[in-house]
Amino acid sequence: MAQKEKLQCLKDFHKDTLKPSPGKSPGTRPEDEAEGNHPAREKWASKLDFVLSVAGGFVGLGNVWRFPYLCYKNGGGAFLIPYFIFLFGGGLPVFFLEVALGQFTSEGGITCWEKLCPIFTGIGYASMVIVSLLNIYYIVILAWGLYYLIQPELPWAKCNQPWNTPRCIEDKFRANKSFWLTANITNFKNFTSPVTEFWEHNVLGISDGIDDIGPVKWDLALCLLAVWVICFFCIWKGVKSTGKVVYVTATFPFIMLIVLLIRGVTLPGASAGIRFYLYPDLERLKDPEVWIDAGTQIFFSYAICLGAMTSLGSYNKYKYNCYRDCMLLGALNSGTSFVSGFAIFSVLGFMAQEQQVDIADVAESGPGLAFIAYPKAVSMMPMPTFWAILFFIMLLLLGLDSQFVEVEGQITSLVDLYPSFLRKGYRREVFIAIVCFISYLLGLTMVTKGGMYVFQLFDYYAASGVCLLWVAFFECIAVAWVYGADNFYDAIEDMIGYRPNPWMKWSWTIITPALCIAIFVFSLVKYKPLTYNKVYEYPDWSVGLGWTLALASMICIPMVVVIKILQSDGPLIERIKAVAAPVRGGASSRPAGHRGIMDGPFTLDPNGNKGLLLKAPTHTIVETVI
Repeated sequence: MAQKEKLQCLKDFHKDTLKPSPGKSPGTRPEDEAEGNHPAREKWASKLDFVLSVAGGFVGLGNVWRFPYLCYKNGGGAFLIPYFIFLFGGGLPVFFLEVALGQFTSEGGITCWEKLCPIFTGIGYASMVIVSLLNIYYIVILAWGLYYLIQPELPWAKCNQPWNTPRCIEDKFRANKSFWLTANITNFKNFTSPVTEFWEHNVLGISDGIDDIGPVKWDLALCLLAVWVICFFCIWKGVKSTGKVVYVTATFPFIMLIVLLIRGVTLPGASAGIRFYLYPDLERLKDPEVWIDAGTQIFFSYAICLGAMTSLGSYNKYKYNCYRDCMLLGALNSGTSFVSGFAIFSVLGFMAQEQQVDIADVAESGPGLAFIAYPKAVSMMPMPTFWAILFFIMLLLLGLDSQFVEVEGQITSLVDLYPSFLRKGYRREVFIAIVCFISYLLGLTMVTKGGMYVFQLFDYYAASGVCLLWVAFFECIAVAWVYGADNFYDAIEDMIGYRPNPWMKWSWTIITPALCIAIFVFSLVKYKPLTYNKVYEYPDWSVGLGWTLALASMICIPMVVVIKILQSDGPLIERIKAVAAPVRGGASSRPAGHRGIMDGPFTLDPNGNKGLLLKAPTHTIVETVI
């Protein structure tokens, strides 16, 4: 009888603790509700708002300009083997974990870990550092795209511009052998194309190296300011504004991608480009770098380990079927990457045929594809201005929704740290403006004469695959081995009404951590110092700065573990137990009146700390903690 009374008290405690006050969101923390001085946490107005926001957040520039190049570079169709291994063994499980965690706790990327597994709150801080650095440099790509878009004509099509040098040769002459004979030129490798000179001399005005940073290019600075202003107004009202903007920014790029795909496959030479893209070379699978590229591409393209997916999931209603939509969104993401390859390589095949060169000579990745190879290709098409406008609008929208979704995730995580202060009045809007303005000022270093060197430094180190793999590994350890994979599955079942495929649990427990460790080690072993255009080598001080940017996020996890243990009382084992258990009051944002698995049999927690009204733990570490 005494045991039954204890169980009933625990049930009542759970319901009373999480029962929302009138006008308050179920996700509002009890200590903040007591103050009664901040508005309720928002929820998505509809399911489609969440789906489009996630789709816009992780379907971005990497799908269009990185995956197709990696596929061709790493064995064509054979690259899909390691890609799908990492997709099902790492990308999808971690993506679903982050969304489900946000929905379960109704908290952003930092406070969700504080509630679920306080000892690993450093995961949230590590993600915050990565996404903050990412937001500074990613938007610079949009500034370049806007600069291209507002050009009155195609200034990269001819060599008669003020920035062109005597070495500039128009592409229509490159395929004309009689021109080379008449000009008595035998080594045309010493000459450049007008699109390359437009990119390097006009857009970048690039200096000799990172030591020569040079003045700010104010035309690019204004473009950068414009895209930051647009980004601000996309998120300044929270999910109310974000959820509506994505109806345009997340759908229109797909329409334009389909249009560009249809145009590309109808061009002469398109079939050769597509064969080049997909032709399988199984021998390439013996190279560890192929597997490294596959793993890092998955983590980049799914926008995981940044806190953004957790923040987006935190605005879901408690009973939302996030598992179903995460699987559909995963198929959309990878499908977009695959289809983008046809749109890109069909055009590159056309360009190679027009120039009478091998496709390998025109295949590019990253900014080289977006701002050199593709603009050169559209200048050779009929109606080049129309296709250039279409391409750069697609580029801008793909990047814009990824940018403001990541900024929204950053803001949500910070606001949830201080809800009683930042949710009052217009403080959230002012705070967003301050974050955007500071990020803009820091981004000005990347629109200088030496800005490209700074940009590459951030891209190579600050949000590198090594950092993401490090965070993903500890996310899996925290959820599967400390909180308990079965306990988290109980939480998911309580939310969506059924247990997901066991593959997710196996991945969090063994497969994903093992893959993360393997790729992490291989990445360090195969590390090569950063270069620009494979020629310029960065000085030692800048490489040191790059590693400082990388370690700034990675060190957060062990540092917070040590701090949490030192802040606790008692013997070491008792301290670890105390800071590993969920916070008193529970991690769940379960609304009052909801019936589910959490109303089943309970195991009393001797510490008085409960996460999901825990059943018998299944892992050794969980048994130790609980």
